Amino acid sequence: MADKLKPGDIAPTFRKPATNGTVDLATLLGNWVILYFYPKDFTSGCTVESCDFRDQFTGVDGLVLGVSPDPVSSHEKFQEEHSLPFNLISDEDHSLASAYGAWGEKKNYGRTYKGLIRSTFIISPDGHIAKAMYNVKARGHVARVKKQLDALKT
Repeated sequence: MADKLKPGDIAPTFRKPATNGTVDLATLLGNWVILYFYPKDFTSGCTVESCDFRDQFTGVDGLVLGVSPDPVSSHEKFQEEHSLPFNLISDEDHSLASAYGAWGEKKNYGRTYKGLIRSTFIISPDGHIAKAMYNVKARGHVARVKKQLDALKT
């Protein structure tokens, strides 16, 4: 796992396959970007989190991008089933999660394994990390992200 990112760090650039083609961070600069990493399409917590982003964010707030290790084909079904208006990025090789420090050791029921760490990043229009949140809970998290983004924009 890469070191955890901190406010002020330059956001790692990426170009990855997504539900509506390829997403390239460099082309999104000039906008606030909310990049959230979630473990798996169609799981209860990930569905809650994704639908909360759908319901609480609009295009005027910032560009929301979801990232998980699922293939684009799974993302397309997940996006359609839940009417998600934003791109879902496929990170099957975990390179994007690793670059953001969101891939690493996890423990569950006494078992240790490598996996995606639920994390969210607010990237400023100039391409820097404005806020980095690791090990977040799916429920209630999006409201905190919105509040933090609103504070950053004032």
